[in-house]
Amino acid sequence: MYQDLLAPIKQFLHCETPQQWIDHAQKPQNLQVLLTDHMICELKAAQTAMWLIRKYAVDKASGDALLAWLKPFEEFIYKKNGSFAELAKANKLTKSIVPKANSAYGQDLIDKMVLLIKEELHHFYQVLEIMEARDIPYQNITAGRYAKGMMRHVKTHEPETLIDKLICGAYIEARSCERFAKLAPFLDDELHKFYVSLLRSEARHYQDYLTLAEQIAGKDISDRVALFGQVEAELISSPDEDFKFHSGCPVSGS
Repeated sequence: MYQDLLAPIKQFLHCETPQQWIDHAQKPQNLQVLLTDHMICELKAAQTAMWLIRKYAVDKASGDALLAWLKPFEEFIYKKNGSFAELAKANKLTKSIVPKANSAYGQDLIDKMVLLIKEELHHFYQVLEIMEARDIPYQNITAGRYAKGMMRHVKTHEPETLIDKLICGAYIEARSCERFAKLAPFLDDELHKFYVSLLRSEARHYQDYLTLAEQIAGKDISDRVALFGQVEAELISSPDEDFKFHSGCPVSGS
């Protein structure tokens, strides 16, 4: 029922998730790390979007409001402060976001990224809710190689830095969508329904990132899109000893 939604994503990505990763991810003993890393990925996605808005698009007061919005979630993840009940009330942006007077990137970046942050934090809470219901405690885990592996190829001068980061964002969101769809049929009914429910927003996030990259570049960026597609596919298809939501092909014992 969601094949039409996935068709452009499959065309965008340079490889599918390996079956070895699906086989590993569906094992009950890996559910805790799968859900924990998924939850952290939702926060990281919100942080990335917030960083883009604060650096490129808004005034200081708006930037401070964005920081305050994410703070309860960051406190929970990094310092284990706060509670499940408190986070239920936290996903609210209390002030309007005002563009910088000299911002060249416009309201479109702000609108798309603010919506993305709101949705990613909602997904964060939904994962935490599932973990709470299943008595799966939150424990700190190390970051995988995936995002860093792509960021190594980001150019260091503007506007190419911004364009490359937006392209990376598109691939991360597209892979998340593809992986939710691939894994969902192998999970229990609750997780199956939850992962399918995420597909539409993840697909839109990928499109938003790619559209922004093309708009800001104002020129053909297909070579950069292709480069990051190759890098992303290598990270997904090559052996990886560290199992995470965006990890590569599990090796024996990982």
